[in-house]
Amino acid sequence: MTKLHAQYYDLAASGFYFETAEDYDTKAAALRNDYGDRVEEFEIQFIDGEHLDCELAKAIGLNQANLVQYLSAVDAWEDWEKQTVIIAVGECGYQFEPDLMPIQFDVEIHDVSTLRELAEQFVDEGLYGEVPEAFQYYIDFDAIARDLAADFSEIKIAGEHYVYACR
Repeated sequence: MTKLHAQYYDLAASGFYFETAEDYDTKAAALRNDYGDRVEEFEIQFIDGEHLDCELAKAIGLNQANLVQYLSAVDAWEDWEKQTVIIAVGECGYQFEPDLMPIQFDVEIHDVSTLRELAEQFVDEGLYGEVPEAFQYYIDFDAIARDLAADFSEIKIAGEHYVYACR
């Protein structure tokens, strides 16, 4: 379960921990500062939960405006969907908007650690055509990796390495 903290901007009030949107709404509505005034603005902080959910919070710039959507995504999305949004929003410049579906992003993600590994994978899959066995030892994978760097980038998400391209 993801645990968040609503840190007040009003210096005369105390923040609170919460795990659901309903819990946030209840506690935020009841919160008053030392003068009896309602506290309305909070900084939302990720406190505890899955590492991937923390990365998602950072990528989208978790705040009051996208809090409900974030909590819904944490519960409903698969890991690959979270990774797609982290890359699309955090690296490719897409926006985290209401009713966002991760499949709407044109982001290509490969489960390899480096561009060289991607080059090797592409050659193995025949992307560059059939390579006779006698020539396989002469392929310059580093040169192919440098060429791939024009379209692909490397990223580390929640301790795992990936190579991606924004289209």
